[in-house]
Amino acid sequence: MRISIPVHVLAAVLACSAVVSVDGFTPSISIGQTQSPKSFLLPGTSNHVPTTTALFAKKKAKKTPAAAALEQLEKLESLEANLPDPIGNGAPVGVAAAVEEPLSKKEQMVLEKQRKKEAKAAKKAAEEAQKAEAAESQKVQRAAALAAIENGEEIPDPFAIETTGLSKKEQMALEKKAQKEAKKAATAAEAQQQPQAAGGAKDPRAAALKAIEEMERAEAAQLEAQASSDEFDEFAPPPKEEDVLAGMDLSGMSKKDIKKLRQKEEKKRDKMAAKAAKKAARKAEMDDDLVVGGVPGEGLESSDLNGNAAVEDIDTPAVAAPAPAKKEKLSLEEKIRKERPPPRIRVMESSQPDYSALRLEGIGVTFRDQEVVKDATWGVQTGDRIGLVGQNGAGKTTQLRILAGELEPTTGDVVKSKKDLRVAMLRQEFVDELVLTQTLKEEFMSVFDEENKILEGLRDAETELENLGADADPDTMQDVLDRMQKLQAKADAKDVYALESRAKKVMDLMGFTTDEGEDKVSMFSGGWKMRIGLGKVLLQEPNILLLDEPTNHLDLESVEWLEAFLRNQNIPMIIVSHDREFLDQVCTKIVDAEGGICTEYDGNYSRFLQLKKARMDSWQASYDAQEKKIKEERKWIQKFKVKQPQAVKQRKAQLEKLTKSKDYVQKPPFTGKPFKFRFPDAPRLSPEVAEVRGLSHSYGNGETYNKLFDDSELFIEKNDRIAVLGSNGSGKSTLLRIMMDREEPDEGRAEIVGQNVIPAYFEQNQADALDLSKTVTETVQGASNGQSYNELRALLGQFLFKGDDVEKKVESLSGGEKARLSLCCMMLTPANLLILDEPTNHLDIPAKQMLEEALQNFQGSVVVISHDRYFISKVATTIVAIEDKKLVKYSGDYKVYMDKSAHVKAKVEARYVKGVDRIGAAPIVDLEAIEIDKKKKSFGGAKTANLVTRKDKGVKNAKRQQQ
Repeated sequence: MRISIPVHVLAAVLACSAVVSVDGFTPSISIGQTQSPKSFLLPGTSNHVPTTTALFAKKKAKKTPAAAALEQLEKLESLEANLPDPIGNGAPVGVAAAVEEPLSKKEQMVLEKQRKKEAKAAKKAAEEAQKAEAAESQKVQRAAALAAIENGEEIPDPFAIETTGLSKKEQMALEKKAQKEAKKAATAAEAQQQPQAAGGAKDPRAAALKAIEEMERAEAAQLEAQASSDEFDEFAPPPKEEDVLAGMDLSGMSKKDIKKLRQKEEKKRDKMAAKAAKKAARKAEMDDDLVVGGVPGEGLESSDLNGNAAVEDIDTPAVAAPAPAKKEKLSLEEKIRKERPPPRIRVMESSQPDYSALRLEGIGVTFRDQEVVKDATWGVQTGDRIGLVGQNGAGKTTQLRILAGELEPTTGDVVKSKKDLRVAMLRQEFVDELVLTQTLKEEFMSVFDEENKILEGLRDAETELENLGADADPDTMQDVLDRMQKLQAKADAKDVYALESRAKKVMDLMGFTTDEGEDKVSMFSGGWKMRIGLGKVLLQEPNILLLDEPTNHLDLESVEWLEAFLRNQNIPMIIVSHDREFLDQVCTKIVDAEGGICTEYDGNYSRFLQLKKARMDSWQASYDAQEKKIKEERKWIQKFKVKQPQAVKQRKAQLEKLTKSKDYVQKPPFTGKPFKFRFPDAPRLSPEVAEVRGLSHSYGNGETYNKLFDDSELFIEKNDRIAVLGSNGSGKSTLLRIMMDREEPDEGRAEIVGQNVIPAYFEQNQADALDLSKTVTETVQGASNGQSYNELRALLGQFLFKGDDVEKKVESLSGGEKARLSLCCMMLTPANLLILDEPTNHLDIPAKQMLEEALQNFQGSVVVISHDRYFISKVATTIVAIEDKKLVKYSGDYKVYMDKSAHVKAKVEARYVKGVDRIGAAPIVDLEAIEIDKKKKSFGGAKTANLVTRKDKGVKNAKRQQQ
């Protein structure tokens, strides 16, 4: 008879018996036996109990008796839960079961592996069953579709995919795929609506075949999703990564070095993998963009279920694949606007009532990919007369337009002293704003646009009131009276009745007489037109005055008048000019725009030259010292990179930190090579070129006449370089127009008389001569004489039109760029007579020097008008002055002319700028020698071809030396 012992009783026995050996604790005891209680035989157990291994017993022996008893108790409790009820109910009775020996670790691993294998096999069998069931379902759907074809019934939906038996993730993937296919089918259906409407109903067989094709595509997508899910094995061990050091020779390396090398190679491998993944993703994105927007296979020959070609579906036109959408590249301007804050207009918080100021802070201007201004931070305030200088294209006019509120910068702030600050600007092409058919008085009065509308409204109201009569409607009359009252209030506020007196005052200030107020604007010369433009600007009563190249077209007397006028004004002003003498006489501060960055200098132009030279010398010295130090540091690094790697590493880090810090001195701006060009070779020219004989000419408005020439004489010969001098309005430009047959003289003649004379005429205002709607390339192509596109681009490059500049519109070019473009057009046709009317207007100093050198080497005759005395002194060898309506010829250059006129010499020498070369004699260029050199040809090679220059050279000479 066997009895079962409760677990708690057994636990008490075990806790009291302090058994050391676990092997002697095998429960196999029966009641009535006399052996020691170390084995118990419980119901359902056998007498055979496997013994543990010696290693297992040795490990167990190390445990304390209490720990061993607790471990055995836990196992007994787990067995008790699984014992059947002894009464027969099948429920656990809480009786301890037979305790078996615990398995070893190896046996547990084998058992776990066997269980995983069985679970994997069961899962695979279930998936095979699901695949078979899905295939059967697809066959049933295909059969249903074929039956529908035969019976003409509705075709089953090919996108109704069976999702039973799939995981949630697989179902979502299939639904997403089905939605994508349905969307493509809908797109194709929309594209086919028009052809189907024209061709009637579609063939049902073709539609059914397409539906079957869609079912096959859905089936393939389902199988692909299942296959992708099969790739993941829950019980499979993780893939073993390939050793990055495989194949490398690691002999002689320490563990630390091997570890560093492994980390480096793993980092390199991960980087390459990330790059490959990114490339694959980009390729997949491009492939998605290339997918045809419709059902795949549409428009091609249909095929049956066996893959045989069927009848072509003529009702299904091919849908062209859309071109892949190109990602537009952002321009530099768009990038800057995206990265930096937008521009703002700020007003100073507090300022004096009579104080006016305007300032730029961090202004940057970019036109598409061309950065015109990088960082402009400067300003003008009451008492300042600032000269803004810089080369053509440096952004001077652009900054003036920003200050005037006509152009919005790309980035930066504009700061005003008050919200209603009035800014007026005199532009380079101010002549374009003049109405030549108006009288001088009407032109000045045209400034008051709003006031003129008020006066016109008052006059119209008075006329309307007079026409109403005595029997007019009282309400209508009252409306007219109310309107007149409102207009009269506005007129009083604007002080419109004092406009004529204001205009007359400014006319007197500009030097015009009362009688000239009725003359047409077209009768005045360029210098007097400048006074008209300046007077119109002053009538606006500005707080800030902006002048863009005001001295163009002005003679010496007009420039002196303008200098005195501006010095007496209390208005803060900004002047853009290339006239160094004018800036030296007027300005109190200079702002230099160079390389897109503006720098302020206190003082006039002479002081500016001194300060800039000192600054550039200091900058260059600092940069040279820094580069010398960096060179020595790199030399040391190269020398000790093997012996002292740690020190080399530290010095490299310090060097890199220096180059990225704010203390690093950037390279000073390089002005580059001076721009040089040559006019095309002049054709052969006769000794006589042009002649002026008995010339008399005058201007007038029918009542008054201004006589320019009275029986004037002049003769122009081959290789003459003549400069025509005279005050504004003396007739210099008129003489050239008559000579070019663009104007008829009153008496006499001025014409070209020589044989084979090919003239080239450079007009005074390039805005009038060029088509503003064309681009730079189109303008040059229109003036070309058979030159190829590459030749034209090379010529434009010589005149500093490079890259995207050649696609600019002429209207967007600055005055200097227009002048360069006109000179470029002159280069396309060879000429032997150059007639130039103020070619130096709008040109900066380097461009003037370039033109001087080109004219010095020109092999023809030159007639030039210019108010730039330095330019004339370098070009002209003969001076023709208009004196007392006669053409007076002085044989000699401008220095000779100054020596003969003491009054002119005193004026010119009083205006010299410190640091600038003074006027000297014109350079002598032997044009005949240049022409002879070009005609010479070399037939004998080098000059020393037949001479023995070295006695020891050659085999024969060596033998001769030995003898």
